[in-house]
Amino acid sequence: MVAPLMPKATAVWLIDNTSLTFRQIANFCEIHELEIQTIADGDIAVNIQGKSPIEVGLLSWDEIHRCEADASADLVANKLENDVREHNLKAKKILSPTQRAEKPAAILWLLTNYPEVSDKEIRRLLQTTDTTIRKIRYGIASKDQAYVDLKPKNAIHLGYFTERDLEAALQSSLQKEETKKAKKTTKKTSKKTTKKTATKAAAKKTTAKKAAPKKTATKAVAKKTTAKKAAPKKTATKAAAKKTTAKKAAPKKTATKAAAKKTTAKKAAPKKTAKKSSKK
Repeated sequence: MVAPLMPKATAVWLIDNTSLTFRQIANFCEIHELEIQTIADGDIAVNIQGKSPIEVGLLSWDEIHRCEADASADLVANKLENDVREHNLKAKKILSPTQRAEKPAAILWLLTNYPEVSDKEIRRLLQTTDTTIRKIRYGIASKDQAYVDLKPKNAIHLGYFTERDLEAALQSSLQKEETKKAKKTTKKTSKKTTKKTATKAAAKKTTAKKAAPKKTATKAVAKKTTAKKAAPKKTATKAAAKKTTAKKAAPKKTATKAAAKKTTAKKAAPKKTAKKSSKK
């Protein structure tokens, strides 16, 4: 049954213009029978103006006459109004008062019977918020008085969504969980591989550090030995060259000096003897 958009105004019109029983009006408007009786007595809803369900297209006179003739019968809305819940879900229109009131019970039904459904899918199916879902989940777990007495009601029978929508929500939530698990496994494997590569790199560094001083030491020793071997040869060759040049140059200079002295002595000796003879 689909409640009218203005249930009290519709109940006032049915009380004033039909001979339907309080039970029939209460079931159609989704209001308690005692409240319908108080409306008929004038205790409540005195200033509410009645609204005709026939003008809106919710009921027909034939349906009203049928129920007036049979007190055990219930009013059935027109065909378009029977599918109003599906239209509301597709068009995202305002839900009926009973749907708004029974939404926590529908959320509890999903949480208890289908715990695999994620909060995102529950929010999409029931057009609710994350805060209400958390309140219902943790309120029942913490035994809050506002949620302890709450009883789950089938959300499909209440008209919030269909079985196909529920199956699609289950499949999507399961796929998301599988992807999350796959990501976790890939992260673990990547961490393991990074650790292995890090250990390999550390081992390579340690081996390089151990091997590098030996190579440098051997290179330094080789350089020193080559320098020691090469240095004496160079100095020896230089000293030998200097000695040979000195030996070659020294006799020539002394010989030239002696020859020059002899020539000068020879030239000077005859002059002295000639001078001595002339004196005699």
